[in-house]
Amino acid sequence: MEKMSRVTTALGSNSISGRTMFCHLDAPANAISVCRDATQVVVAGRNIFKIYALEEEQFVEKLNLRVGRKPSLNFSCADVMWHQMEENLLATAATNGAVVTWNLGKPSRNKQDQLFTEHKRTVNKVCFHPTEAYMLLSGSQDGFMKCFDLRKKESVSTFSGQSESVRDVQFSMKDYFTFAASFENGNVQLWDIRRPDRYERMFTAHTGPVFCCDWHPDDRGWLATGGRDKMVKVWDMTTNRAKEIYCVQTIASVARVKWRPERKFHLATCSMMVDHNIYVWDIRRPFIPFATFEEHKDVTTGIVWRHQHDPHYLLSGSKDSTLYQHMFKDAMRPVDKANPEGLCFGLMGDLAFAVNESLVSSDAGRKPYAGGDRRYPFFSFKKPNPTEQFAHVSSALSVFETDLDSNRMDWFVKTAQLYLLSGKPFTELCDHNAKVARELKRPQVSTTWTMLRIMFSDPAPGPNHNLSKLGSLPLMNSFSMKEMGPESRLERCKGESRQDNIHLEPGNSHISNNNEENEETEGSDGPTEYMFGDAELDDDDLYPMDHDNQAVPEEQVYTLPPEAFQLRHEIVDNPSAPEHLQQDKADSPHVSGNEAEVTCLTPIESFSLISISQPLYSPHLHASFFCPIVREMLSYYAEQGDVQMAVSVLIVVGERIRKEIDDLTQEHWYMSYIDLLQRFELWNVSNEVIKLSTCSAITCLNQTSTTLHINCTNCKRPMSNKGWICDRCRQCASACAVCHHVVKGLFVWCQGCSHGGHLEHIMNWLRNNAHCPAGCGHLCEYT
Repeated sequence: MEKMSRVTTALGSNSISGRTMFCHLDAPANAISVCRDATQVVVAGRNIFKIYALEEEQFVEKLNLRVGRKPSLNFSCADVMWHQMEENLLATAATNGAVVTWNLGKPSRNKQDQLFTEHKRTVNKVCFHPTEAYMLLSGSQDGFMKCFDLRKKESVSTFSGQSESVRDVQFSMKDYFTFAASFENGNVQLWDIRRPDRYERMFTAHTGPVFCCDWHPDDRGWLATGGRDKMVKVWDMTTNRAKEIYCVQTIASVARVKWRPERKFHLATCSMMVDHNIYVWDIRRPFIPFATFEEHKDVTTGIVWRHQHDPHYLLSGSKDSTLYQHMFKDAMRPVDKANPEGLCFGLMGDLAFAVNESLVSSDAGRKPYAGGDRRYPFFSFKKPNPTEQFAHVSSALSVFETDLDSNRMDWFVKTAQLYLLSGKPFTELCDHNAKVARELKRPQVSTTWTMLRIMFSDPAPGPNHNLSKLGSLPLMNSFSMKEMGPESRLERCKGESRQDNIHLEPGNSHISNNNEENEETEGSDGPTEYMFGDAELDDDDLYPMDHDNQAVPEEQVYTLPPEAFQLRHEIVDNPSAPEHLQQDKADSPHVSGNEAEVTCLTPIESFSLISISQPLYSPHLHASFFCPIVREMLSYYAEQGDVQMAVSVLIVVGERIRKEIDDLTQEHWYMSYIDLLQRFELWNVSNEVIKLSTCSAITCLNQTSTTLHINCTNCKRPMSNKGWICDRCRQCASACAVCHHVVKGLFVWCQGCSHGGHLEHIMNWLRNNAHCPAGCGHLCEYT
């Protein structure tokens, strides 16, 4: 490896010098630990257990602790720690549940000293007491922590965390009797080794497993924790309740966290998966790492600072089977590559833009934000701190205001409140939502709902059904020959002079002017489908228009069924037309000889102009035919920011389209829409969306944090059971203060006096009274 810069650090009588270097291991490492004088490092894993000397130019293998022809599972290590008081003492946590100590001073090849097999599952962590030579603590997957006295052959104390597994244990650097333990349920517990029966303090640190913790080497009360929620949090333990004072958001689950020596606000982290880098954070600037080490090609499994008083060297082991010594001067500084600019949209469309002052001053048309505008009280400016090692960049904040009326979100709120997502047939839901969108002046959304109704509505009845059973099928206008002049009738006949003229028989004709059986309302906006078989009609025939823009009288509006007719009979010679029509054709100067010979349809007044017995193909396509189009449409709306439309269609259309969209995309749409609803305080709509969702990650949202602790209305003591009877006073705790009956439905109560009752009863009472209906004298308020 290319030689890099070298640093020499004076530590009392010793000095540390070296460079960035690495060596290849025989197998992936799970953990590393360094001896007190920073001259040797131990590497442990499932198939490796070796000690390397840290020389100035390279790592040198000194000892292989995996001895014997058939190494046992005691050599399969999940964690390792080198005692900081006794240079020859090591401890390992085995994957088979054993805790093993190793004495490097033994003359034999096998350095194993003691073996403790009290844990039933994998031991995740071992930790020596920082000042007590014979005290060892372990945390296991079985949920127990055990304290061992190395002068005895068994544990002296057992601590039960009442959790599934213990992920980390760490003795406090300042409090002799205190240690911290992190658990998979997200809790952190503080214990006193003199009291193994109960923890001293417990608090929830992360939303998910807490994988690591580390006490600050200098500040007595600071505890850093890292978890699967990709966060590193620093807690102040000197107060009565654990107080979160810093929080760093990383990009992956945090597997290890170590405070940097001699730097109060710096700590190093590595990830459990995805991310291979090691980051050093300044917790005062949590949004960008202070330094980054990117040498490893696989997940980093162990990090340790080389010396407890030297901040310049960091050791790391990885699953890529390498051991690295990182020199801090060779680290990458992300802040040097970051642009000191920020951009953010406000809820009402305003734009805040922070940029380097030199760029702002060169633009005369941009007015920097002065910070005194009452409209933006949430903007705060960070005061410069000369002790920070970050580059000091001064930025100016500009705010671009938008017209509130042009970007109002009233349509979103009204749409969320008026949309129907369930409880009615599919066609009614689509029609209702289309009407809502149309009234809010959103024609594209309205048309989309209408098209969805057409695409996914159930097909019409079969061909053997009578016209009266067609229900809401839109029917085409038919014409009475009495209202058609000679010229119009002849023009119509010209278009029908084909060899396959349509045969009309009175028995097969359908009466189309029966308004009672036609269930299509006049205000229907649904498009109409037309089916004519082999016949062809001009557009003017299908859609009669009054060019004078005069309303068509109702008695002239007739309809024609578009489909579901009986089978067509064999075409025979055309019947002769009525005499009055033949006479009109012969007398008309516009009719040639050939045209006069063509027979034309002459329906009776009550018959339709065209009669078709059987459609040549099914006019209704299967719903799956439209799924790709609808999927693209939903993606379009989501990309445009209208997740409301995407989620609403997803719920209303249901299984017809849900299987076409992957679960992660659906979950993202749901979470975005729910977040918007909750920002606008539309809690009922948000809960309805959660309830109608089929994503497991969404449906569980309204199942969390639903525990409600209440007091008895009689004795004012907390209710300990789930029933209606108080365990202490044996009185019914949920009786209505107005009617004195047990409330089995919605219960409303005053948070001041704890009295309440049926929702309607309390509302009616407080309309005319200010005092509590129970007679306690409290002035209750209902809002």
